[in-house]
Amino acid sequence: MRHPVVSSVTLNLSPMARIPRRFHIHLMLEGGHEHVVDFHTLEDFQKWYGGVLTSAAPEAFVNVPHEDLELEYMVVRARSVIGIRVEPVFASLQE
Repeated sequence: MRHPVVSSVTLNLSPMARIPRRFHIHLMLEGGHEHVVDFHTLEDFQKWYGGVLTSAAPEAFVNVPHEDLELEYMVVRARSVIGIRVEPVFASLQE
C-alpha cells in the first residue's frame, strides 16, 4: 500500500503570526509503537517523506532519521508506518 503524497501547506500569516521553530513528526507504527522525528521545516519533512517513504516498495526497509542524532537512523519497513501526525513547535526554548 502506497502512502498518499503530503500536499504542500500554504500559511496565511498575519504580521503578528507565530512561525514554528521546528516540526515534531509522529510516526505511528504497526503494533502501537510511535517514533518522533524532528524536522526544522515542513519542506524538509515533505522532501524526506516524498523521497523515502512514498517511493519505497511496501516490504522495503526505509531510513527514519533519529530525533537527537543527525547521522543515526532507525530502519523500518515502509508498510509499517500506518499514520503520521505533524506537530508544529512554537516554543522558544529547546525541550
